Amino acid sequence: MAFDQSATAGPGQPSAIVQTVRFVPLGAMAVVLLDSATDFFPDDPVESVVGVVTPTRLALFLGLLALVVPVRGRARARLRDFRTRLDLPVGLLVAASAAATYAGGHPTAPLRGLLTVIACYYLVVGVRRTQPESWRAVGILALTGVAVAATSAFSQVTNETPTGFCRTGLLTDVACDAGGDGILIRATGTFANPNLLAAFLVLLLPFALLATVCVDERTARTSVIVLVVIGYGALLTTFSRAGYVAAAAGLLVLAGAYWLAPRLADRAQRRLFITLGTPALLAATGVIWAVSRAGDSLGVRGQAWEAALGLAADNPLGVGLGRSGAVISAAAPGDRVFVHAHNLWLNWLVEAGPLALLAVTAVAVIAWSSAARAARAKSAIGTVGLASLTGFFLASMLDHPANLDRVDMLFWCVLAVVMAEAPAGWRPRPDPAPAPVPTQLRRPRHGAQRVGAPM
Repeated sequence: MAFDQSATAGPGQPSAIVQTVRFVPLGAMAVVLLDSATDFFPDDPVESVVGVVTPTRLALFLGLLALVVPVRGRARARLRDFRTRLDLPVGLLVAASAAATYAGGHPTAPLRGLLTVIACYYLVVGVRRTQPESWRAVGILALTGVAVAATSAFSQVTNETPTGFCRTGLLTDVACDAGGDGILIRATGTFANPNLLAAFLVLLLPFALLATVCVDERTARTSVIVLVVIGYGALLTTFSRAGYVAAAAGLLVLAGAYWLAPRLADRAQRRLFITLGTPALLAATGVIWAVSRAGDSLGVRGQAWEAALGLAADNPLGVGLGRSGAVISAAAPGDRVFVHAHNLWLNWLVEAGPLALLAVTAVAVIAWSSAARAARAKSAIGTVGLASLTGFFLASMLDHPANLDRVDMLFWCVLAVVMAEAPAGWRPRPDPAPAPVPTQLRRPRHGAQRVGAPM
């Protein structure tokens, strides 16, 4: 019988049960990443599976369960496989969010959403630690998500499909029904807003380059690069100023990490780099300010920031998760409606107080530092992670794309892929790294593929 053949494993071959259990966590990770790109799962709580168990949460639960369940012939994940450098900031973030939710008597749905993305974080960490070859799946899934969102964006532009967002050139927003020459449609792809599409592509495009390592044939590798170029072209169709600057910063990091990072091994050289990099960052901020000022959008953000700071001073525990847009709209002058504080860190300060701001800041600093260390060690995962996080954090200074659940889920997945390559502590240990990574984005034309040395 076919079932008996699949269930009976030969010497050195895993059984069908072991193969199935190994597939479930990868399948859950694939479902989450593809849902972030396409939104094929329902978001309405009425359409949830049962109560608060949505399809996404069910997939995450099954994936985590498959990681820890004991199966003969397969080593299950241990607690040490889930430990990362972000454990303490994540715990502080959950505690601050719970305090803001229950002390203010606010709905618990946003808190459940936060717990969902954190569960996704630890699922991806567990998959990367227990299945070292899963970096190939990350590259292929990233390329698939980029292809879906990018081709949808190009379809809107080429077919002149109205999206509700238009712009004349780069600096001036106009109403789409104004007519006239020079009006350009801003593509939204599979998202409701062009800025969200830009943030999604900024996060995922560097990881799509990992797919070039997964193919041996030259034309197949060329096809992967073409899809990545299409993704960057789709980012241009969003006409997102912050997205442009973030993508450019990510590309600069991606291009310079291999030759610059090894030169920063000395502490004095790192101090020199920080001394030179800080003015460069301030100059980039000034460029963003000048460009945004031309489009009269910084004034809107200035109103949101001023109102947010006042609300944070009056509400030390925060106004509640998901409520920043409503309270800022009520506090800001005029009848402008805000969805969030237009800044990732300031939004957490408003919604969950100073402890949440401290936790999110620690998450950003630790994740970026870990990616930089990995990039300095010639890790391809570290390099693309550094490019992704640099661009996203830069865009989050003027916007808050993680306010959308799908972008937030992708953000925590990126954090997980980066942090899974680093040990839980900062001091080097004699234990080998649990997840080898490729040392280069491009495979050699001949010979065996090199795999990264232990971190």
